Amino acid sequence: MKDNFSILEPARLDVHDLSVSYGSHKAIDNISFSINHGDRVAVIGPNGAGKSTLLKALIGLITPERGKIFIHGQPLGHHFDCVAFIPQREEVDWMFPVTIKDVVRMGRYKSGGRFKRNTKEEDDIVSEAMNQMGILKLANRPIGDLSGGQQQRAFIARALAQKPHVMLLDEPFNGVDTVTQEIIWKLIDKLTHDRVTMMIATHDLNLASQKFDSVMLINKNMVAFGSPSMVFTRDNLAAAYKDQVLFIGNAAMADHCCPREIK
Repeated sequence: MKDNFSILEPARLDVHDLSVSYGSHKAIDNISFSINHGDRVAVIGPNGAGKSTLLKALIGLITPERGKIFIHGQPLGHHFDCVAFIPQREEVDWMFPVTIKDVVRMGRYKSGGRFKRNTKEEDDIVSEAMNQMGILKLANRPIGDLSGGQQQRAFIARALAQKPHVMLLDEPFNGVDTVTQEIIWKLIDKLTHDRVTMMIATHDLNLASQKFDSVMLINKNMVAFGSPSMVFTRDNLAAAYKDQVLFIGNAAMADHCCPREIK
C-alpha cells in the first residue's frame, strides 16, 4: 500500500459518477468533478444535500454504491495517510476518556492501525500541531473538559499531525468562538500557501463567496462548480435550495445566513 506520496506530486482529486445511498435513500447521485493540486474549494448546499456524505466518501468512511475516486492519480485506498478528515463536532463522542495529546497523537497512525514509533521526531510533530492550533498548554487536559472551540482545534491538530496532502473539513466554523475561527482561517491560509488541497463544507454563502476561489454547489446532484461569480446565480441557488432560499432584490439568503449578492 502506498502511503508516502511526496507533496511535490499533484494532490489532485478526481471523482467520477459518485453515488451513495443509505438503504433506499439516495444521498448523492452521479457527482463528478476534478480539483487541482492546492485548490481551496467550498462545498455548499441545503441541509440534507449530501455535503457530509461526499466528504466521508472521499476518505473511505462510506462505501459508494457506484463511482470512482482518484487521489494522486491512484484509486481510493492506496494512500489514506495523505488525506485528513475533520468531522462535524456533533459526530464526536467528547466524553471519551482521552487527553488532547492522545487525540492529536492519533493523527500519527499508519495505515493498518499502528502508531508510528514513539520517537522525538514524532513527539515534535504532535507538539507542533498543538502549538499551531494554540492548545499546546492544554495537552494533558481531558478532551471532554474543553470548550467547543478548543475541541475543534484539537481535532484539526490531529489532522495536521497526519501531515496531509488533502484536507477535508466538515462545517469547521459551527459552534466555535471568534478566536478559534481566526486560528482556523490562519491555518487554512498557511495550508493554501503550502499547496495542500482542501475541501471545506459550509452553510455560509458569504464565507464561500469571499474566502474561496472555487465553490461546489450540490443538492444530491452537482448543481454548479466553478468560481463564486459563476456559481452564485439566481438560477443555480433556486435549483439547489428550492423553497429554502429567499431572494430580496439582487441578494439571496439561505440556511438563515446573511444575504449574499447574486447575479
